[in-house]
Amino acid sequence: SPDNKRIASGSEDSTVCIWDIEKHDHLSNEGHTAWVRSPSFHPDGKKIISGSDDSTVRIWDVEKHKQIGQPLQGHHVWVQSVAFIPDGKKIISRSKDNTVHFWN
Repeated sequence: SPDNKRIASGSEDSTVCIWDIEKHDHLSNEGHTAWVRSPSFHPDGKKIISGSDDSTVRIWDVEKHKQIGQPLQGHHVWVQSVAFIPDGKKIISRSKDNTVHFWN
């Protein structure tokens, strides 16, 4: 996270985990239906995005541990990487189908 207090990880069990470095604890976010890859924090640290083998990109509220909105769909196979652009206003995702999507 931008404040260096949390780490996000994706898992084969379809969850996004948010690890609290100071408390040595974590919370899992469920919603994906396949392996989760490359979760990334928003520049303000309040959201995380994740891509998955289920071909979706999802946005998570870090504090509420809930998905925000509906999954972003557009890739045809697994999503390899996701990131917020530096100002945090858009998301970029890349898939194994050799496509790149920008999301508002």
